[in-house]
Amino acid sequence: MATTAPVHPVDEVPPVRQLAAFGLQHVLAMYAGAVAVPLIVGGAMKLSPADLAYLITADLLVCGIATLIQCVGFWRFGVRLPIMQGCTFAAVSPMVLIGTTGGGLPAIYGSVIVAGLAIALLAPVFGRLLRFFPPLVTGTVILIIGVSLLPVAGNWAAGGVGSADFGAPRNIGLAAFVLAVVLGVQRFAPAFLSRIAVLIGIAVGLAVAVPFGFTDFDGVGDADWVGISTPFHFGAPVFEASAIISMLVVALVTMTETTGDLIAVGEMTDRKIDSRSLSDGLRADGLSTVLGGVFNTFPYTAYAQNVGLVGMTRVRSRWVVATAGAMLVLLGLLPKLGAVVAAIPAPVLGGAGLVMFGTVAASGLRTLAEVDFKGNHNLTVVAVSVAMGVLPVGVPTLYAKFPDWFQTVMTSGISAGCVTAIALNLLFNHLPGKGSSPASAGSDSSAGSDTPAGSDGSRATGLPAV
Repeated sequence: MATTAPVHPVDEVPPVRQLAAFGLQHVLAMYAGAVAVPLIVGGAMKLSPADLAYLITADLLVCGIATLIQCVGFWRFGVRLPIMQGCTFAAVSPMVLIGTTGGGLPAIYGSVIVAGLAIALLAPVFGRLLRFFPPLVTGTVILIIGVSLLPVAGNWAAGGVGSADFGAPRNIGLAAFVLAVVLGVQRFAPAFLSRIAVLIGIAVGLAVAVPFGFTDFDGVGDADWVGISTPFHFGAPVFEASAIISMLVVALVTMTETTGDLIAVGEMTDRKIDSRSLSDGLRADGLSTVLGGVFNTFPYTAYAQNVGLVGMTRVRSRWVVATAGAMLVLLGLLPKLGAVVAAIPAPVLGGAGLVMFGTVAASGLRTLAEVDFKGNHNLTVVAVSVAMGVLPVGVPTLYAKFPDWFQTVMTSGISAGCVTAIALNLLFNHLPGKGSSPASAGSDSSAGSDTPAGSDGSRATGLPAV
């Protein structure tokens, strides 16, 4: 009698009811971050409200398409893991500079298209670098990703950067209430409800926020019912050398960040990332970024906040996130629905974000727990890498007097910490030291090995399935 091979949890398709609930949870987790990039860039360029609305709907549409490419995949595009895609914040400063110094949106889109093509072409090269991400490096990078996101949740909890009542006790109180609801649902609710604890927390928080005047839905009435983003709406792309160079630096940063996110999700879902799957994921990033340049939006990367949601809910199905991608496409085509989601107040998202982003950091600690720290310099590697990753988060103006290309790399805590971890791992665990030979360097610790985590079929990181 023939037996059916077991389906990996990543490839399982939950019932429609669960798909919708889990997918909506992912949309709400990333929505504020997704629309922030077009708002910041468009605001700096002093675009009209109509043009800002157009940028947002275009962004949501391509966010959805990019997520579908990454989760569902075709040919050699897409990592086929539960990965949400969104506009990268690493590109904000260069794009504002390009857009406000005479180039405008056409120059931004020209540089974005070239950067997307470069990412797609460099994907196989980056894939071969996976051996430089042993558990020591991956655990450190995942920890830095989580820690660097926590200030985002803190700003949301305080009311959102720039809000008139930033830090008001009522904002913090609402965020704390949402956090308490999320934790209560996780602890006491049945299994299915505990997996949508974030969604329940946001829904309950919104229900409390409306009567207390935290938000209103005036923008819903002003929004159009249908909005379709057409290619090159703001004019044909312009290819300026200086803009392209700055965006290529951004491309390298986003590839580094995406690598960390893909490895993190691979650990959480028990489907380890290998060189080929990493290349496929980065190639999807490149294609999505090209689409962004064509359809009036910006470069795309994996969204770390949704990585935390995967670890927290233990829902590993990529079809859940693909459903979220389809919802984003719908929001991009129906601006009125997008306006409803946009009405969720920042403190509500902040309360949910604290536990999601903390989960990412905790996952990094869990990976590092399996690293050997005795008789070697691994503790120094982690200490200095985390310090370099947190510095630009805690002191955003630290590198303000450095060249633009340096700022692009080092003001991203994730890329700064990742580069530091790789370099220090090579320095302490692979280069010959005093009284040692190159052959013996790093041979005493699996954490310093050039073998990617789990590449031999073993659970090199010791990270249990979630």
